[in-house]
Amino acid sequence: MHDKAHRSGGTSKSGFAARKGAVALLNGVLKDHMQLSDLTRADGPLMALVSDDKARAQRLALTTLRHLGRADALLATYVEKLPPMQVLNVLRLAVTELLVEGEAAHGVVDVSVSLIRAQRQSRKMAGMANAVLRRIAAEGHDAWKSLPVPSLPGWLRRRIVHIYDEATVQQIEAAHLKGAPLDLTPKIATQAGEIAEALGGKVMPTGSIRLTQSGQVSALLGYDSGDWWVQDAGAAVAVTLLDPQPGEQILDLCAAPGGKTMQLAASGAQVTALDISGPRMGRIKENLTRTGLEATCVVADALHWDAPHSFDAILLDAPCSATGTIRRHPDLPFAKNGKELHALFELQAAMIDRAVALLKPGGRLVFCTCSLLTEEGERQAKTAIERHGLEEVKPDFAQLGVPQDWAREAGGLRLRPDYWAECGGIDGFFMISLRKPG
Repeated sequence: MHDKAHRSGGTSKSGFAARKGAVALLNGVLKDHMQLSDLTRADGPLMALVSDDKARAQRLALTTLRHLGRADALLATYVEKLPPMQVLNVLRLAVTELLVEGEAAHGVVDVSVSLIRAQRQSRKMAGMANAVLRRIAAEGHDAWKSLPVPSLPGWLRRRIVHIYDEATVQQIEAAHLKGAPLDLTPKIATQAGEIAEALGGKVMPTGSIRLTQSGQVSALLGYDSGDWWVQDAGAAVAVTLLDPQPGEQILDLCAAPGGKTMQLAASGAQVTALDISGPRMGRIKENLTRTGLEATCVVADALHWDAPHSFDAILLDAPCSATGTIRRHPDLPFAKNGKELHALFELQAAMIDRAVALLKPGGRLVFCTCSLLTEEGERQAKTAIERHGLEEVKPDFAQLGVPQDWAREAGGLRLRPDYWAECGGIDGFFMISLRKPG
């Protein structure tokens, strides 16, 4: 996939199709405010592409979104006025390929010009694009290196600067620009070292396996045999915090994408996985089959589900803004504008109330959100404790494998993308373990 013939681009069917697909994804995110997870479905704009071109289109779109602010800043020094969105996205992609991916200039420029000429209303801009991109290819590298880290969109940045401070937000933005490595959770914890050695990775303090280099996930050693599954190290901490025990009846509420379900099942607990999405539950079932793990899978609305019994413990990874995952999902801040937040806050509170009702007296609830916003974390936990008389189960830091300074004074743990920056960062989360009164 990365041989010289492929990297040189040109106007080959493969090079043109993948780049056209990447531009379609950028248009969907930046013009139509859709998330890549929706755009890359089977009926999305990549539906006609072969698998290699689909993968390349997605990778190019992700990289371009990650560097969007820098690409715009550089382009602004070469044109008096930025062109319309569909042309601008072709240029953004080209700049990213030239200055981040290190692609050959002639191939990138030729395909970019062809993409613009294929847009009837934009053909007259093909000459401008040709001249600008050739200049950038020749002289843009030094200017690129001096450009600052891209800032988060204003609607989000204002919120998290208020929560943390300017220096912390800059560190978070730097973590977003670096992207995220591939983390795996081993089915058998004691085999983590063996798996890491075989895949050229390392075992994190939390027990997750972090790969420094990765190719196609399904081609990695141990995938077919179900020895591990893909899961960010931060997400995996939530199950360790719950401390599942063999034989316990445990509910994974809002279970998709299923990494926590498999962690719970691997502990020997009797797991019920519930999610409102049938297709997402289908993927959980596939992964359970691949890993040889068992769970009862239920497709239902958590707020209206008629549970057959109460549970010893519940893991609620509640729907949220997902702002803690931007380093691996750089489309999120562009696809959203913050207007959905208040509805999410209300939903999270309702789901906590439902989870508490489903717990046995004395049962444990881990509430977590992959968000940087305290309204979706610390504040939700505080008001839930007040409503239900819950008590925090204090973390066992030795068991969790995280530093004690990740604990919040008011309770719970706060994970941030800039933590563990020296080895690739970690998704942003808030999580807390609570006990229902006996």
